[in-house]
Amino acid sequence: MATPKPQRSPEEVEDIILRKILLVTLATPAHGADPRIIYLEMTAAEILSEGKDLRLNRDVVERVLIDRLSGEFPDAEAPFAYLLPLIFGAVDRNGFGGGGGSQPPPAGFLDELFSEADFDSLDPIFKGLYEDLRGHVIKLSALGNFQQPLAALLYLVKLPAGAKSLVNHPWWIPKGAYLNGRVIEMTSILGPFFHVSALPDHTIFKSEPDVGQHCFSEASTRRPADLLSSFTTIKTVMNNLYEGLSEVLLTLLKHADIREHVLQYLAEVINRNASRAHIQVDPISCASSGMFVSLSAVMLRLCEPFLDPHCSKIDKIDPGYVFYCNRLDLRGLTALHASSEEVAEWIKNDSSGKADINSGSGDIENRVVQSQGASSSGAKPASSGDKASYAFISECFFMTARVLNLGMLKAFSDFKHLVQFSWPFKDISRSEDTLSTLKALQEQSPSPQMQMDIARLEKELELYSQEKLCYEAQLLRDPTLIKQGLSFYRLMVVWLVSLVGGFKMPLSSTCPMEFSSMPEHFAEDAMELLIFASRVPKALDGVILDDFMNFIIMFMGSPTHIRNPYLRAKMVEVLNCWMPRGSCCICSGSSATTSLFEGHQLALKYLVRNLLKLYVDIEFTGSHTQFYDKFNIRHNIAELLEYLWQVPSHRNAWRQIAKEEEKGVYLNFLNFLINDSIYLLDESLNKILELKELEAEMSNTVEWERRPAQERQERTRLFHSQENIIRIDMKLANEDVSMLAFTSEQITVPFLLPEMVERVASMLNYFLLQLVGPQRKSLTLKDPEKYEFRPKQLLKQIVQIYVHLARGDKENIFPTAISKDGRSYNEQLFSAAADVLRRIGEDGRIIHEFVELGAKAKVAAIEEMDSEAALGEVPDEFLDPIQYTLMKDPVILPSSRITVDRPVIQRHLLSDSTDPFNRSHLTSDMLIPDVELKARIEEFIRSQHLKRHSSDDFSMQSSKASMQTTAGDMLID
Repeated sequence: MATPKPQRSPEEVEDIILRKILLVTLATPAHGADPRIIYLEMTAAEILSEGKDLRLNRDVVERVLIDRLSGEFPDAEAPFAYLLPLIFGAVDRNGFGGGGGSQPPPAGFLDELFSEADFDSLDPIFKGLYEDLRGHVIKLSALGNFQQPLAALLYLVKLPAGAKSLVNHPWWIPKGAYLNGRVIEMTSILGPFFHVSALPDHTIFKSEPDVGQHCFSEASTRRPADLLSSFTTIKTVMNNLYEGLSEVLLTLLKHADIREHVLQYLAEVINRNASRAHIQVDPISCASSGMFVSLSAVMLRLCEPFLDPHCSKIDKIDPGYVFYCNRLDLRGLTALHASSEEVAEWIKNDSSGKADINSGSGDIENRVVQSQGASSSGAKPASSGDKASYAFISECFFMTARVLNLGMLKAFSDFKHLVQFSWPFKDISRSEDTLSTLKALQEQSPSPQMQMDIARLEKELELYSQEKLCYEAQLLRDPTLIKQGLSFYRLMVVWLVSLVGGFKMPLSSTCPMEFSSMPEHFAEDAMELLIFASRVPKALDGVILDDFMNFIIMFMGSPTHIRNPYLRAKMVEVLNCWMPRGSCCICSGSSATTSLFEGHQLALKYLVRNLLKLYVDIEFTGSHTQFYDKFNIRHNIAELLEYLWQVPSHRNAWRQIAKEEEKGVYLNFLNFLINDSIYLLDESLNKILELKELEAEMSNTVEWERRPAQERQERTRLFHSQENIIRIDMKLANEDVSMLAFTSEQITVPFLLPEMVERVASMLNYFLLQLVGPQRKSLTLKDPEKYEFRPKQLLKQIVQIYVHLARGDKENIFPTAISKDGRSYNEQLFSAAADVLRRIGEDGRIIHEFVELGAKAKVAAIEEMDSEAALGEVPDEFLDPIQYTLMKDPVILPSSRITVDRPVIQRHLLSDSTDPFNRSHLTSDMLIPDVELKARIEEFIRSQHLKRHSSDDFSMQSSKASMQTTAGDMLID
């Protein structure tokens, strides 16, 4: 019969349970006892001295736990590792997951314990725990187990004493002479949690496990399902991190006495990392992209309560924050239009800065707990000299704008450069071409050095591939993050527009200083995110784009409101991505984007006008790269304009603009379009000749292989470079010629103005000469389509332009302009072109009209020669000093006082608003008619014609007299 177990008293049971939970004892441990149990000898001595039993019970548990956490026990676990199972139950002490350990305490046990304990006793314990937590995550990547430390952090900050202890920790905001962005990230308590990421970082701060190696090594050979699994895993764990850190900050913000500490920490992180906005970022002094992307995601979650579709809290965002708040360094940022001196002067004179700027204050606890409303982060200033305090919405809004600029938007930019460029800024595709070339050369003439170069290049490309996929995993594969960013920037553009009086056109000619002084990156980041999102599948699904469209149309053509032409050009890039049938638009052809262009009222009225204006403005950016930049920008504008021409309402608007501003912006647009067409086609054709020379070199195999390997490699690189240049230039030239062709069919008057008609004729003649002239055979390529070179299509369009202008030429001035071109005109080109057109099947009517135009030009050429002969020697004072042609409408330039022909100087002013003789400012309305000289020129022409007629009459009379004399002689004979 079994011996019955002895009955234990309730006190003994309580002691056993608490020993198992807390892993401590007040009595000397028995032989063979659990080695993890710590003997609290000093605590036991104190309890004995008080005459109490050495048993654990509710009365002593607080004291016991504090002594266990604050004491020094050589073989004991650190406070964090010890406390973790008490918070989360039984865990594996070697790895935070499953296995044996202490038993979970009863529900609410620790909550009650910590809430009742004395803060001074708990503070050192909390501080030690926070340091342990920081140490556990400081080297973890997204694949590391950061979840348990994060959960422990969240548990601790939910305790009032824990929250207070955290923000008073010396490492909450580290101090020191060498404090910078990276130091804050690595040494502050929260920094290492934000550092957890899938994004690559500098080798010194590299986290483990290596995400690139584990998830994306040899990605080109991996199954798509494997890559998708890696993408999903990274997105999931990062969103867990974002949610946990958001809850930590929201929990801290609930406490009025802690809120200011949180805002100070965020501001310190932002200000110390301001240089992350630079193109080149020093990874030693700046926090990682991983930290700032995580902080971006967290700040967007804090903004959610006021990112509603109706922007109902927009009036709580105080623009005064930018000018008067000292928490963030905002006044030193480049403004939308105002200079730093103008901003400083305006702030100095603005009396509103001394007024009550603390509108919309409320209760922070309500905002945080209920996720709605705005609150003040402090009392309003008593006077203008006090530090201004603002509603929480203002604080959160402007901090988020700065964090996104330094974080998510910077990461997008880094990703774009990583895709386009390898270090140090060499084209990745070029690196791949180089690798192919090296492998081909290695097969022909192997060498150890070349094999080393191949291995090095392969390793570099593998690393770039891994980094690119890490960015893709954390950024592109998280449409929620992108949509949250778009929601924020929708509020941003609506708020910016409110500073100029709301969505209405036309804009005032003067810009309010509140708008003019706003940081430029507020608008630029909105455009960058839209461009990026437009290339990510489904990122724009459900996103309201109308407000962005309004913003773009309002400011794209307004240099008085947004000074930077590159920012306004970025707006065109956004529209180009949204354009139905656009090559880069993920949502191509969707009804949502179609309605933006074809049903949007502001777009129908102002889009074409502002695009034409920007096409002109971009000629003068002030940048040292403006010459090359303008072609890329105009390429986007041209694609968009070509689409809009196909929409009847936009085409009608275009025609109206050409009629209303015949000698204004439209003439400037036409001039630059012609300039670009000539330059691009000329460059392309010259490069084709150079390319053919290189082709000939490489095709001579014997001579080619005699050259040193390095020389062959350099010549091969040059060949590929020339190919790229031709392809790009020819594509742009095709676009420009195409636009001239389709617009000239319905808009001819600007082409035929005196200052333009000869320029247009010369351009067409030059193109005709290149395409059907004697050197056309030298432009033959093996694969012309590869280089976007379509000579037949080009010839068709050139001839169509000739015919369109001839149809609109009511005064018959076009044939004369064609014939006056001494550089390229040749009457035989017209018949040669007609022969080619017949062979390629051009419309017979077009050919007939083109041949007729050629005949008229031939007649005009003969008449011009007769006219010049009739004038004889023209006095120098009657010749235009630029073109050396007889002036018809002489005008005096007000600054240099030189007289020129009006059409000639007006043609010059279309491209350059300066006096060509002294570079002083000059516009058409400043020209002074030289009435006296014009009268003398007209008199000269009249007198020369009279002399010619008199001479002709005398010759005829002499001839008649001679004939009569001869006839008389014959009669006599």
